[in-house]
Amino acid sequence: MQCHVFTNPQQGASYDDVATTAKAVEDLGLDGFFRSDHFLAMAGAEGLPGPTDTWVTLGALARETRRIRLGSLMTSATFRHPGLLAVTVAQVDQMSNGRVDFGFGTGWHEPEHRAYGVPYPAIGERFDRFEEQLAIITGLWNTGQGEVFTHHGRHYQLTDAPGLPKPVQRRPPVIIGGTGRTRTPRLAGRYADEFNYAFPTLEEIAAQGARVDAACEEVGRAPSTLRRSAVVLLVCGRDRAAVAQRSRAVGGLFTPQMMERGLVGSPSRVVDRIGQFAEAGISRLYLQTPHQFDVDHLAYFSHHVLPQLG
Repeated sequence: MQCHVFTNPQQGASYDDVATTAKAVEDLGLDGFFRSDHFLAMAGAEGLPGPTDTWVTLGALARETRRIRLGSLMTSATFRHPGLLAVTVAQVDQMSNGRVDFGFGTGWHEPEHRAYGVPYPAIGERFDRFEEQLAIITGLWNTGQGEVFTHHGRHYQLTDAPGLPKPVQRRPPVIIGGTGRTRTPRLAGRYADEFNYAFPTLEEIAAQGARVDAACEEVGRAPSTLRRSAVVLLVCGRDRAAVAQRSRAVGGLFTPQMMERGLVGSPSRVVDRIGQFAEAGISRLYLQTPHQFDVDHLAYFSHHVLPQLG
């Protein structure tokens, strides 16, 4: 089981907060550091000192770390033009020597779009644009050296794009997630290297997983080639008092439902719960903590849980 840390810097964090945590993640032996892609705080958080851009941050972290995977859950398709986003992600992949994972979604938080003047189409158009963007970004990455890429779609027009720069990886792994029953599984089956569940129950993993499997088979792809992952809330401590102390959320994002679905309790209980996720087909976890930059909490997990995962 791979264990990555996932943060929401829009709730209130400077770049220094993010960088300190990412470097601790690397030092503690965890596998990666991921962040959300938002420009507005949620659930009543003050969000001070203000938002940090996802790909500016990841580019800087690419130079401040050496081993861990770096990525986004999920980069919003509404925020950036796909041709230029392909350039950005490829450059960060170069800067990190091939350590980038590209989580990508339609975009969903309307208030931040209004706040910054970003168009926010209806869900059908967002999915249409998202599908075109996936075709463009992966098409640019797959364009051979000395060749050009052209796309004439409903929403985007590219003519003779050189498909440069090239990422270090053949292409950064694409992560798609969500609960949609039709288009989400279809796009994952066609474009994704990883399918992600956000705070799921085991039953939800099974139900959506069956739809994703069917979508893979429809395009002649073995479902086993699509990694499955989950975002989970981590609250781990030696006893109930320690768990209660760490469960006091900052920023208001965490709910009792997320607690019930997460990794909550003693190290042995957390290990057992990770085993349940593994049996459900999950091979990568993205760990969120109530105090998202609580390095001591991550250290406790690293010292008392990671050694038991093999």
